[in-house]
Amino acid sequence: MMPLALYVHFPWCIRKCPYCDFNSHEAKGAIPEADYLAALIRDLDLALPGAGDRPLTSVFIGGGTPSLMSPATVEALLAAIRARLALPDDAEITLEANPGAIEASHFAAFRAAGVTRLSLGIQSFDDESLRAIGRIHSADEARRAVELALDNFGQVNLDLMYALPQQTLAKAQQDIDTAIAFGPGHLSAYHLTVEPNTPFQHAPPPLPDDDLAADMQEMVEETLAAAGYEHYETSAFARHGRQCRHNLNYWTYGDYLGIGAGAHGKLTRDGLVIREMRHKHPAEYLRAQDFVQERHGVPREELTGEFMMNALRLTAGFVPDLFEQRTGLPLDTVNALLRQAEADGLLQITDYRIAPTLLGQRHLNALIGRFL
Repeated sequence: MMPLALYVHFPWCIRKCPYCDFNSHEAKGAIPEADYLAALIRDLDLALPGAGDRPLTSVFIGGGTPSLMSPATVEALLAAIRARLALPDDAEITLEANPGAIEASHFAAFRAAGVTRLSLGIQSFDDESLRAIGRIHSADEARRAVELALDNFGQVNLDLMYALPQQTLAKAQQDIDTAIAFGPGHLSAYHLTVEPNTPFQHAPPPLPDDDLAADMQEMVEETLAAAGYEHYETSAFARHGRQCRHNLNYWTYGDYLGIGAGAHGKLTRDGLVIREMRHKHPAEYLRAQDFVQERHGVPREELTGEFMMNALRLTAGFVPDLFEQRTGLPLDTVNALLRQAEADGLLQITDYRIAPTLLGQRHLNALIGRFL
């Protein structure tokens, strides 16, 4: 049975960061929490036929800044989900949170509401770096938030970024060392990239050059490996058994319902992969009768590229049978491409595993591009 996850998008932030290209909107006045909760529940009701009778493997509440929601709203949302879908007692339920003092004060209540995993947007423990990327929390607030998160949640992820404006290798190392010292089960470390249609694209900050950024990447990987973290996905590192189950479902091309403004979903019906996107702007979403703005089937010739774009992000790659299970296509259809990538040193292929080599990981976009 194809696994099924649920993604819930909360689109508001206090202030949008200049590097961010996610569907997030600065809150102008009070956030209409009650109206948005009602819309999410209606959206879920309309989406249920696509779920079949499958239980959820995980729930991920992302944004935006979902920790701006009141704990009561989170509790009501999770109760509505449980009333409509089978959610096992051990399901992973993640909430993204920022380290601001107000949000952090709610961590215990979020845990009581049913959240089992907190993903904390730290980005850096250095005040100068935080100011350079437009974050509104301080380094001290970040440290206090990590302590509160670990006090209340058995599963915590810390999001960090490197190759920040004017960042030195020593400062990047200090951020990683500080994160490790707290002992979270999961760390995400992202290379800052300048995305289209962001303030950083229009006024680029002074970023480290490619060589320095590559040194930072190697430092991150080596430091976390030495501290006992498995580098299991391009930007994700975890202690044993602490990998993010929700994201693993994405990377192994599983199905997921997506509700909320701008949320994306992927569902497989009768062998056809269906992609959906909700109305992006919160006001449009709240007014909508049909929340889905776009729905289309993925053409057969694009399934290989979609699968590889996800599965090859995993450093351990995928078992060969998974390709046919998820796409409905025999692996023979891409055998020539796989063997050429192997010959070029980008893939390692055995009877049990197809995985990117270290060279393939370093040139992942080029590797994936071969299958698009």
